[in-house]
Amino acid sequence: MTHTHIHNHEHDHHHGHHHHHQHVSAANAEKMRGILIISIALNLLFVAVEALVGFTQNSLSLLSDAGHNLSDVLSLLLVLVAMRLAKMQQTKKFTYGFKKSTILISLLNAIILLVVVGAIFVESYHKFMNPTPVNGAAVSWTAGVGILINGVTALLLMRGQRGDLNVRGAFLHMAADTLVSVGVVVSGILISATGWLIIDPIVSSIIAIVILISTWGLLSSSLRLSLDGLPEDVDPTEIEALLVSDPEVEEVHHIHIWAISTTENALTAHVVINSLENMEAVKHNLKHSLEEHGISHSTLEFETVGSECHGHSCC
Repeated sequence: MTHTHIHNHEHDHHHGHHHHHQHVSAANAEKMRGILIISIALNLLFVAVEALVGFTQNSLSLLSDAGHNLSDVLSLLLVLVAMRLAKMQQTKKFTYGFKKSTILISLLNAIILLVVVGAIFVESYHKFMNPTPVNGAAVSWTAGVGILINGVTALLLMRGQRGDLNVRGAFLHMAADTLVSVGVVVSGILISATGWLIIDPIVSSIIAIVILISTWGLLSSSLRLSLDGLPEDVDPTEIEALLVSDPEVEEVHHIHIWAISTTENALTAHVVINSLENMEAVKHNLKHSLEEHGISHSTLEFETVGSECHGHSCC
């Protein structure tokens, strides 16, 4: 029997819904951009204050924390860069634009977090071996301001982190910093009360373990998406069931789902239908359903029952 298949991209019937979706996501992106700029300004101000107190009080721990907070400013700046790159238009050499760079930046953020964890462990080991006197009052007050600044930033980023791996990375940075500041205050109070200098490295190590556990998910997700693995919010069985639920669809095969950015997913699939007469209507319905399930870019190849591809032999 003759081979019949038709290759299709986005089509006109779907444009209204697609533009509405783009408008909503663009508004959300603009809001998140504003939050990031405020967060960067707040954190830069805190880094300056912390460094100043560190110099005047001769506190190495405050100076090193100022350096650590500067890495968070870098993380927030990277998220801004990622959002800018995601908006850049496609070119002849980059047909998806620079959307994939958002995933690479998310991976870089996870690596920076791991480096921070390593630095905390090294510092904790040195303090464990050579306990040094802690300037309790100055350190506790400055760390208290850190809880406020980092906590407010983490709260601002909390809503956006569910839908974007990059914002989740920035959120984890700020949440980790809030934890570090809490640890510094707690250890400062305990050291003042007991005089046990060993409390400082113990609290630091506990914080590092908590950061490591929360970072592991970000690292594995970023690595999987950079290798075109399945996005974690997409269930392939559910997507296949969704496609075959259309009465005109006989079966679906050669399904490929991947992320083209930290917020957009794509799919290609071969769809076997009874007749090509209703192809446009079927295509419209399927694309609409896929978009509602988080897949904004879908390319569907239609085949009729009995075609060569129907036998799963073509790829």
